[in-house]
Parts: sequence; structure tokens; C-alpha cells
Amino acid sequence: MKTISLYTNNGSWLTQLHPFTKLWYLAAAICIPLLTGSVWGFAVMIIISFVLLKSGRLIKKALPLIAFSFTIILTIFLIHGLVNQQNKNVLFAIGFLRFYKEGLLYAAHIGLNILNMLLSFAIVVLSTRPSELVDELERKGFSPRFGYIINSVFQIIPQMMGTMHTITDAQRSRGMETEGSLLVRIKAFLPLISPVVMSALTATRERAIALEVRGFGAKGLKTWMHPHQKTKADRIFSWLCIAGLILALAGRIYLWLS
Repeated sequence: MKTISLYTNNGSWLTQLHPFTKLWYLAAAICIPLLTGSVWGFAVMIIISFVLLKSGRLIKKALPLIAFSFTIILTIFLIHGLVNQQNKNVLFAIGFLRFYKEGLLYAAHIGLNILNMLLSFAIVVLSTRPSELVDELERKGFSPRFGYIINSVFQIIPQMMGTMHTITDAQRSRGMETEGSLLVRIKAFLPLISPVVMSALTATRERAIALEVRGFGAKGLKTWMHPHQKTKADRIFSWLCIAGLILALAGRIYLWLS
């Protein structure tokens, strides 16, 4: 059966961690650089995320996210390096284009923040089975509806990609040109939008009917076949993330008071 999530079950130590442990890392990776307010904070967390993805054999799966983020980051650097309202000191020039220190520094904060969030989310998404995360949330008392929303968020991107590929293959078999120049691709892209949207709406209706038939809103105590117990590695990893958050918060408070 074809999976409709980005989860990669490669048997690495990262996939074996408890979902809540990886959520603690996600919170720490996002909040610690924001609390420190330093470019180095973002750089350190990005390096740690790279190391985790590499050790978990997930770096190849994260490369498309990294490539996509660099496109956005390059645009941010161009805009703020050239026309930021706080620009005063010219750092360097390329032809008639002058890049300013203030704008580039501001763009560095935004770009590193984007890359940091993408990598930390990639760790959670690529190494966590959505159904397992939903089960653990429901075991902690969260509503099944909340769990369904989380599960849908994990599945919507790969599901739309799968639908897009299926419709593209069907249109190509009917003689539509989908490869070639930019103009040819634009012409091929427009007829694909309507089937993809209609397919998504139909899938949503069918899923709602399936959930109702299976008693999604039924009252009663649920049981789980394979509860994920936390290990010593989970506890150590979680406490390291919590300690990092506490230290970053304490440092921020100290700077504010001083």
C-alpha cells in the first residue's frame, strides 16, 4: 500500500525516538535562537539539525526543502540588501548594485530563521509516523479531532503531490505536452489545476464519510495496539532540549534586566 506521508522508516535511531521527544527539539530549535537574538544562535541550531538529519540518514530527503529555502533566502537578501529603509553603510557593490550592511544583516536573521525552521520541521516530519504522533497526542488527552487535523497536515502535501503526478501521467498519455520550454510547461500546468482541486474536494468528502462510518465521534475509552514507551535516550534528549530553553530564557531575562 502506498504511503501518503513524508515519513521515512529507515530504522535509524532518529525514527526510534518518541514523537514528543522530537517535538521538544522542534520547540527548542525554534525558540532558542529567537530568545538569544543572535545570528550565531540560528547558525548553531542549523548545524545541529544538519548533524541530526545526517546521522538519521534523512539528509537526502531534506535536500528539496533546503533547495527551496535557498531560493527564498536569495530573494530576501536581494530585496533587503538593496532597498531596506535602514540601509546606510555600503558593504560591497556589484556593478551599479550597492548592497548595504544593515539590510544584509536583517536579511541574514530572516534567512537563517527560515532555514532553521525548515530543518527542524524536517526532522519531525521525516522521522515521525503521523499515526503514531496522533495516537500519542490522544493518549495524553487531546481530542481526536485535533489529532485528525495534525494527521491531515502531515498528509496533505504528499497526497497532493501523488494526485498531481497521477493526473500529469494521465494527461501525458492523452497527448498533452508537459515538458519543454517554460511556455509549454505553463500551458500544461493550467489544465492540471482544476482536476487536482476537484480531486482534493472529492477525497475530503470521501474521508468524512469514512470517518463517520468508522465511528470517529463515538464516545468511549480507546485502546492502542502499539503504545510507544519512552526510553533513556528520549529522556536525555528531552532534558537537553528543556535545559537549552531554560538557559536561553534566563539569558534573555538577564539581558533585559541589565
